[in-house]
Amino acid sequence: MSLGALITKSRTSARLSIEDLSKLTNIPATLLRDMEADNFKKCGGETYARGHLRNIAAKLEVDERVFLDLFESEVTAPVKPIRDLLSENNAAMPYQERKQVSWKVLAGGSIAALVLFGGTQIIFSNLNSGSVPVAVASPSTSASESASESVAPVETATPKPSATEVSSTVTAVEGELIVKVSATRGTTWLYVSNQDGTSIFSGQIRKGNSKEFSASEELNLRVGNAGGVDITLNGENVGPIGANGEVVNLTYNVK
Repeated sequence: MSLGALITKSRTSARLSIEDLSKLTNIPATLLRDMEADNFKKCGGETYARGHLRNIAAKLEVDERVFLDLFESEVTAPVKPIRDLLSENNAAMPYQERKQVSWKVLAGGSIAALVLFGGTQIIFSNLNSGSVPVAVASPSTSASESASESVAPVETATPKPSATEVSSTVTAVEGELIVKVSATRGTTWLYVSNQDGTSIFSGQIRKGNSKEFSASEELNLRVGNAGGVDITLNGENVGPIGANGEVVNLTYNVK
């Protein structure tokens, strides 16, 4: 059974319609239909898709690992070794394994070196009657100390936190409903739908750009980078909606 079919089966077992599940999870009904059809392309990436699956599993009282394991096996692309990726993109020469040298070759080379060394010693001993002292250079203490001092400590990279999903916010207004999203401080992923769950916008808003949306009854927003955007409702700034990297669900409706 595919992941989408399992979501459908779990939902019907809970006696919930897609619209019921949409209200419980704040996930648009159109996106839920796509997920039940094994289409996760509109989720905004693998991180957001996993967040949706955890949300759905919690509302349907299903172990989230069941959904996530199927997602990893069916949807997530397998990670190739860096050696294969470099070879595919011609970024480096194909990897070649080193051939082990036969012990016979090593033994033969050692014997030849000993014979050559012994013959050279005999010739020089016959030519020179006296021995010539050989000066042996002692290792420089200062050189070793400077070499050790030049080794800089390696800093361990601190992993960046992944996107964090926070609770949803519902705001009711009177009269018209016009929402403007401005990517003032950073690029963000955005999904917008109306009261029927119909998708109005799904994609990225680059830093410095903005999008304006209007509806007669309701607007549902899912913001992927809450700290990077400013939102105005009917021309008035609503204030901070979250921190950088936080995923925020916002609902604006008419009273």
